[in-house]
Amino acid sequence: MSNAVVVVAGGKGLRMGQELPKQFLLLAGRPVLMHTLEVFHGYDPSLEIVLVLPQAQQAYWSRLCRQYDFAVPHRIADGGETRFHSVKNGLARVGDASLTGVHDGVRPFVSPTVIGRCYQAARDFRAVVPVIPVVDTVRQVSGSDSYTVDREAYRLVQTPQVFHTSLLRQAYEQEYTSLFTDDASVVEALGETIHLVEGNRENIKITTPFDLKIASALLPCST
Repeated sequence: MSNAVVVVAGGKGLRMGQELPKQFLLLAGRPVLMHTLEVFHGYDPSLEIVLVLPQAQQAYWSRLCRQYDFAVPHRIADGGETRFHSVKNGLARVGDASLTGVHDGVRPFVSPTVIGRCYQAARDFRAVVPVIPVVDTVRQVSGSDSYTVDREAYRLVQTPQVFHTSLLRQAYEQEYTSLFTDDASVVEALGETIHLVEGNRENIKITTPFDLKIASALLPCST
């Protein structure tokens, strides 16, 4: 069974307060995005990797690959107007893989164990999402009022989200709506049940300067 992953990296770095897109910021001397692709290649060297980048960033990425002698095999797809359209473009570059995952390019700390758990579960359950428990107290806000809700009823969603490729392609033929916040929400709109598996808490999404500091601390522990 052949598998693929679409890695979406369309960030502009606005929340980082920097002009350089967050996926290109250096982490332990190399761009964040390289760490992410290496995790998937290390999990399975035969995994088909499609990297989605805005056209305006592709030449810069090519220069970075030469500069850092980055040799992980991957294909490039053009980024779209939204994440939905970017994933759809990435899917168009996927070959005949039975299972396809979608992963955020700025999540370099997903563990190989979690990646494997997602792909293995997707064989049987068709649509799989890694999650972690909520550890903080959660309050729901309604106008000027708020009240505590049972945190045991909630989970924090991560990536990679893995699906039967045919199902994912069908889902992305739907018309875009702002309610599509991740790939699971797109697939769920078809009436498909989403199966949850355990993620890893280190699998943070690097979007702020504080996240980058955490990532710098996590890197030695992730190898």
